[in-house]
Amino acid sequence: MKISELNALGEDEFVALLGGIYEHSPWVAERLSSGRPFERIEQIADQMQLAVNQAERAAQLTLIRAHPDLGGKLAVSGNLTQASMREQSGAGLDRLTPEEFHEFSELNRRYREKFSFPFIICVRKTDKTGILAAFRQRLLHSAEEEQQAAIAEIHEIARLRLQDLLTPG
Repeated sequence: MKISELNALGEDEFVALLGGIYEHSPWVAERLSSGRPFERIEQIADQMQLAVNQAERAAQLTLIRAHPDLGGKLAVSGNLTQASMREQSGAGLDRLTPEEFHEFSELNRRYREKFSFPFIICVRKTDKTGILAAFRQRLLHSAEEEQQAAIAEIHEIARLRLQDLLTPG
């Protein structure tokens, strides 16, 4: 869709179209609707990022918790959003060996136990080996460091999703 077409949508259609850019969090798109017209994809991405960064900590944690575990049971069962399914399968997380599945499951468990939210990484910018290395390294973070890291990764995921959805013009 062209940005000019996005700008012409009614508020409900605007939110419906952009509501999934930030996983299960249409409130991000709702906060943007009145800021139209937009001229560039980067402008939309920046405004969405600002909305998240200015949100209360509780809203940010809810956003983080809306994401699925990587290579977890949801990925195997197919109960992911279309965007998450494409992203995880692109990184091969839908084709884990039993050993890899066990390792991902164990890291997911340890991570959730420590931080009370899922591990988030922009899987489109890495591979299984990179994901596992990041998992191990980020388990060493403090809760505050990891919340910031998760939000930064979510912003990168959202930016790529916007680029997939919109074209200039």
